[in-house]
Amino acid sequence: MDHNEVIERALIHIEGHLQQSLTVETVANTFNMSKYYFHRLFSAMMSCSLNQYILSRRLNASLTFIQNKNRSLTDIAYQLNFGTQASFTRAFKRQYGVAPSSLKTGLTTLSPVPIPTVVKRPIKNINGDIVTDFTLTEFKETRISGIAFEVNLANDDYKEKIRAHSEMLLSHIDETIHGPCYVIYSNCQPDSTRFKVLFGIPSSTEIDKPYFFTVDVPQIFCARFNYCGEILDIGDVLKSDYARFLKISRQETAETDIELIQAFDDVHHLDSTYHIYAPIKKLPTDSDL
Repeated sequence: MDHNEVIERALIHIEGHLQQSLTVETVANTFNMSKYYFHRLFSAMMSCSLNQYILSRRLNASLTFIQNKNRSLTDIAYQLNFGTQASFTRAFKRQYGVAPSSLKTGLTTLSPVPIPTVVKRPIKNINGDIVTDFTLTEFKETRISGIAFEVNLANDDYKEKIRAHSEMLLSHIDETIHGPCYVIYSNCQPDSTRFKVLFGIPSSTEIDKPYFFTVDVPQIFCARFNYCGEILDIGDVLKSDYARFLKISRQETAETDIELIQAFDDVHHLDSTYHIYAPIKKLPTDSDL
């Protein structure tokens, strides 16, 4: 059983035992693993501690119980191992921003969410700490032709916009053209939610449209990560993985206009495993990692 399967099965196990006592040790024992290793693995894969996750899922389960008008908040708190109604109410307010009583009266409506999907990616052990596997490498200078546009991550439609522009480029590419393609994200301004995006291929593409460009991407020293799944759906996981990588590996981000480069092996198979290149400073100790 690999680490991805362990965490997937752990989430199912936790969901079925929310009304029982759950600890790192009891969950780890279910998979015959050391509680110390399991705790590090779970935190790295889910971007939160096991206790934080269990708390969030108990609160999620409480939403269904609260809809039952015959159940008191005290009974719900006891059944889900909160101890007291006061501790349950405090935790509920922290997670949802409203008191559970507001659901009882119908003033607020909240729906339970399903068990989260485990984003599949390889892991690496650095001095006992677990991080998403990475390789320190050079992204070679590349001339990329494709479609350029801008998105605002603060707007709900940014995913649809990126997909629509990607399909626009694919509609202009000959089916005989195979090879890698790149999605390059550049921040418009420091700390801005607006990004410039270039979706392109390292081939000459002659298209007479105002939004098609040819750009020379310079050589950049990067940390390369491997993921399986849509980058637009794993943004929070990637952000957490990258922050964890910087802390544990003691790397520093590079000062460059390019934030991330997503690289696919084949422009016609964008549902495959892909690489994420994140620019970092080249340090004297890089050869040791």
